[in-house]
Amino acid sequence: MAITKQAVTVRITTTALFLALTILMSSFGIPVPGGHLYLVDAVICLAAIILNPMEAFVVGGIGSFLGDMIFYPLPMFVSLVTHGLQAVVISLIAHHTLKKHPKIASGIGVAVGAVIMVVGYTLGKIFVYSTYEYAMMKLPYEIAQGALGAVLGMFLCWKCRLGKLFENLTGEQRHV
Repeated sequence: MAITKQAVTVRITTTALFLALTILMSSFGIPVPGGHLYLVDAVICLAAIILNPMEAFVVGGIGSFLGDMIFYPLPMFVSLVTHGLQAVVISLIAHHTLKKHPKIASGIGVAVGAVIMVVGYTLGKIFVYSTYEYAMMKLPYEIAQGALGAVLGMFLCWKCRLGKLFENLTGEQRHV
């Protein structure tokens, strides 16, 4: 299948849009008792379901890195690795497993991605803040953020049909 100039333009533009949204969503969170929930995972999950692994890494890893660099630089390298790996794994699972069942494949992908995010940030906080107790105190927020991001990402892709819109713009046939 030949890739058209329009498809390339749409892919670059979509990646840039998701990159900007990732940086934006890194800047604020929903206040909850004892912390914040950040919606950046919803953007990363949605982008990873729709985009290929390299584009997903740009959105998840580099977008989170830049967002943290601008707003809260201490964990920026943890974000680069954790969200980058999360996005790549979600994209690989969503695009290369259960090809006849893309909704199930993307559901498995975002579930595995949420586990990667929770484990990555928990280990990262132990390293960055040099305290196991702080990381354990924030663990419930990481789990809630990962679950919320996975659910919102799936909802935006499948129920709001953003995956289908992307497919129509690029001429790809993947989302049912």
